[in-house]
Amino acid sequence: MSKLDELFRLHRLLDGRRTGLPRAALIAEHGFSRSTLTRLIADLRDKLGAPLICDPERGGYRYDTADGRHALPGLWFSPAELLALVTLKHLLANLEPGLLDDHLHPLQARIDQLMESNHLGAGEAAQRIRPLSIASRRKNPRHFQAVAHAVLQRHRLKIDYYNRERDETSHREISPQRLAHYRDNWYLDAWCHDKKGLRIFAVECIRAVEPLTKPAKAVAESALNRELARSYGIFAGQPHATAVLRFTAKRARWVAEEIWHPEQQSRWLEDGRYELRLPYSDDRELVMDILKYGADVEVAAPEDLRNAVKEQLESAAGQYRCGEAAGSGFEHGDA
Repeated sequence: MSKLDELFRLHRLLDGRRTGLPRAALIAEHGFSRSTLTRLIADLRDKLGAPLICDPERGGYRYDTADGRHALPGLWFSPAELLALVTLKHLLANLEPGLLDDHLHPLQARIDQLMESNHLGAGEAAQRIRPLSIASRRKNPRHFQAVAHAVLQRHRLKIDYYNRERDETSHREISPQRLAHYRDNWYLDAWCHDKKGLRIFAVECIRAVEPLTKPAKAVAESALNRELARSYGIFAGQPHATAVLRFTAKRARWVAEEIWHPEQQSRWLEDGRYELRLPYSDDRELVMDILKYGADVEVAAPEDLRNAVKEQLESAAGQYRCGEAAGSGFEHGDA
């Protein structure tokens, strides 16, 4: 850990405390060495002007302010906060036009100012940290703006919604609940008054939108999470099955570090493979993610998911066999 990180960590431990922290606790419980702690205390007091005192009556070191808080001069970020800041800047820079413009422009200017601070390398962070996006689908900015406005202002919408799988458009009246940014695309959680239930709508599939004056139906956050967030991926519905995936020992080095689902279960097998269990309601997205790993993963259960993946792999292999046959025929004919 760098000296700057250590200084930041000490500040976070002290900031906002009304009772002090004993020197012994800072050393024994929080892992500061005696020499490092002495240097950090001196830096806080002498270089940064912090009102840091040792108050035996209140238990040890604390900031001598009414609420125990002290703002360090300049800007101080942990690694996680730095990543969040850069990610936020990237998201705002690529956000759909019109969404909260009046509010976001001052925020964008403030973030730009923060990114130029010496603590963040005088602008280096924005250039040296590069969030990547892939497979982001194009959407109508006006539709996005209308949807976002309805989410925040709590009113209903009439929409024309295109279903890619069925290649058809339906007309819906919906009560928007919240927007989700998932895999570089936007999705709308909403109550569908026509289907009388919660649904997830891909924003780019909204072909027309009409704001209504009727207030949106309110749905509790717990109900939204229960109905829309418990299954695998973006698909809604209560989980009805658990996928059991077994990854090769080589691929396990990566997969064991990944979170596929908040309720996943995992274990290492005796032969070095890694087993992952995931709840799901709709297997379409799950099948696509499994196929990415090719021969490095086996679907152990359930049988219908195993068969679905097997059929996709056989179909893919069949295309290559047909291509080889066509290629061979061309070569013989050409000869």
